[in-house]
Amino acid sequence: MNDAGGAVDEVARALNVADALGKADKLDDIALGLKELDMEHYDDEDEGVEVFSSRIGDLYYPSNDLDPYIKDKNDDDSEELEDMIINPTDSVVVCARTEDDFSLLEVHILEDVGTSEMNMYVHHDIIIPTFSLSTAWLDCLQGREKGNFLAVGSMEPSIEIWDLDVIDVVQPCMVLGGILEKKKKGKKKSIKYKDDSHTDSVLGLAWNKALRNVLASASADKRVKIWDVATGKCESTMEHQSDKVLAVAWHHHEREILLSGSFDHTVVLRDGRMPSHPGYKWSITADVESLAWDPHTYPYFVVSLEDGTIKCFDVRTAKSESTSDLSSTFTLHAHDKVVTSVSYNVSAPNLLATGSMDKMVKL
Repeated sequence: MNDAGGAVDEVARALNVADALGKADKLDDIALGLKELDMEHYDDEDEGVEVFSSRIGDLYYPSNDLDPYIKDKNDDDSEELEDMIINPTDSVVVCARTEDDFSLLEVHILEDVGTSEMNMYVHHDIIIPTFSLSTAWLDCLQGREKGNFLAVGSMEPSIEIWDLDVIDVVQPCMVLGGILEKKKKGKKKSIKYKDDSHTDSVLGLAWNKALRNVLASASADKRVKIWDVATGKCESTMEHQSDKVLAVAWHHHEREILLSGSFDHTVVLRDGRMPSHPGYKWSITADVESLAWDPHTYPYFVVSLEDGTIKCFDVRTAKSESTSDLSSTFTLHAHDKVVTSVSYNVSAPNLLATGSMDKMVKL
């Protein structure tokens, strides 16, 4: 069939033959169908039709729910989509889990908090190619006034910030510091770091909730750094004298005050409003593991130690020279092994939680 006109002539001849054979009724149906197809104008383009358009106006039905040819609208895909929605009654819990040669950031959803129907499941996860050592949540970033981000410190000298709202994300949205290049000359290796980067593992992180663009980091390079996540730049660096810095904690109400704890058995308090001041120091009897300010009583903070104890200090007793741990307000013999973490309950005064290498959490 070379053209539409020829096709119509063929149909006309076929009709004449069929009429003679008594089969005209069936071929009449064929003729009507061809007329409806309008083969004479087959190659003519309709004006205003965008062949590759993706606008909703191009669809015959505005939604799948209205399309009668789509069956099983309440299938498994719809249930999976419902599981991805985070409701106002849900809580989000993020944990870093270490596998053989990488880490996973698992974003858990705790549904219907405070009810008997409470349920937890993994919403999504993020693969990190190195062991994660510290995390800090923050709600803003460069160009993003409001969001859901997690800063991660690891065995690398860099700090990666991941967007928790993106599914199947493969790259961090910001990297603070890190290695610029590595060179090998014979048996010697040389490493060039980015400007103001840490030069060893990042062991502790703390977000400043009052100055929302400020993040503090503690490192095995004996330094504490203050970062501006709006610009991605390091604003200041503080040195601990002799050993790795493991923990940092911003004060809840005095936004410029920062605590840092080190393996050299010291805790140091510095005030950002007095950059030239050496700070106040407390000497203790074991390695520092974590720090926490009492959110209900302004002058107090606690420090958890490698020897299984928790010590509380009153900053009003601070002096410029080192202060002995004998000045502590109280001591808790909380665990038989290392107390790796300590946290106050912001809603219930005087309620403290501790976690330990003895596999227990205590209140």
